[in-house]
Amino acid sequence: MKAILYKDGYTADELKIGEVETPSPSSKEILVRVKAAGVNRADIMQRKGHYPPPKGASTILGLEIAGVVEEIGSEVTKWRIGDKVFGLIPGGGYAEYAIIHEDMAMPLPENLNMAEAAAIPEVFLTAYQSVIYYGRIQKGETALIHAGASGVGTAAIQIAKLLEAHIIITASKEKHEACFNIGAEKAIDYKHEDFYDEVVKFTGGNGVDLIIDFIGAPYLQKNINCLKTDGRLVMLSLLGGSKVKELDLRNMIGKRLSIIGSALRSRSLEYRTNLVREFSSFALEKFKSRKLVPVIDKIFDWKDVSEAHKRIEANKNIGKIILEID
Repeated sequence: MKAILYKDGYTADELKIGEVETPSPSSKEILVRVKAAGVNRADIMQRKGHYPPPKGASTILGLEIAGVVEEIGSEVTKWRIGDKVFGLIPGGGYAEYAIIHEDMAMPLPENLNMAEAAAIPEVFLTAYQSVIYYGRIQKGETALIHAGASGVGTAAIQIAKLLEAHIIITASKEKHEACFNIGAEKAIDYKHEDFYDEVVKFTGGNGVDLIIDFIGAPYLQKNINCLKTDGRLVMLSLLGGSKVKELDLRNMIGKRLSIIGSALRSRSLEYRTNLVREFSSFALEKFKSRKLVPVIDKIFDWKDVSEAHKRIEANKNIGKIILEID
């Protein structure tokens, strides 16, 4: 089969399509003819050699797919050849065929096309886990979502809005309108505004109940200071760095704060399948009714994967970048 090939340390321009062996599904897996694959910042980190796949996973890039079932394992009971599915995988999405455990696959909602479905798994499952599992957001609470225009950010805004939370986001000015359109109430231009000062003003000095953060070290102190008593900080990435030179922990103790680190790719199959089952129950009907929508920035032919990676690296995207696969 054809797949996008790379070696650790490749630049975006060095990605290329080549030939590899078609994977074979195990007894509980299905082989999917991939029609669309999501592009994530994790793919870029893996390409650069900073985010190796879990043991036993495909080394091919790509964590989310949508396509048609081509072959089923001997013990598969949920799917038939020809079914349209989408889902989260630990690797292998940038290819003509990919394998996925039958319990990780979800049925394609009738009103969504393949590209829209491929824009869901990684970002919406991450957002669901962050907002509901770890964030424990409640009606009337306030959430601060950093990188609000990112794939996970746009998903988290929508989920928090459905749960009747108030939502503040940080993003560059040109991305604010897109965030308002899906439920944000306050947008902060992180390039020209201090998000701590803006949060204090918007909340009347009360702060927020939940923060979802991708930046890490540079934001940690201000994040802690922004939180209310019993507030939760969910850290999804460390794009700004991992080491803090100075940190005042008094608010951690005084306000009984929780800091939770989150990673989904390295979780056990049991955890991931339980998450998919709960998310499916929560979300699939909402996608059909358009209460939840995948936010797509741009769709690229997979031959143009280099341009897709460059767009994310330049932080130009609002929502998801998708590859359509021949």
